[in-house]
Amino acid sequence: MAHNRRLLTDQDFKEAMDRQVAVRVFQDDHVVDSGGIITRFDEQTVVIQSSVSELGYHSRSACEFFGMRKK
Repeated sequence: MAHNRRLLTDQDFKEAMDRQVAVRVFQDDHVVDSGGIITRFDEQTVVIQSSVSELGYHSRSACEFFGMRKK
């Protein structure tokens, strides 16, 4: 069973990026990305890599981010 942890602060995003935690992204109560890892982030955007050639650019203000860790 996975444990979801909401990512809010820069420290949360940095920790998820350093540990290569799989991330789930919600926008307007819909899953828009799941299972990728954070490759970059700033105050406005989070970049998530889901596969070798697939990058997703998500707005920090429009989306909710959750780190998925196995229990």
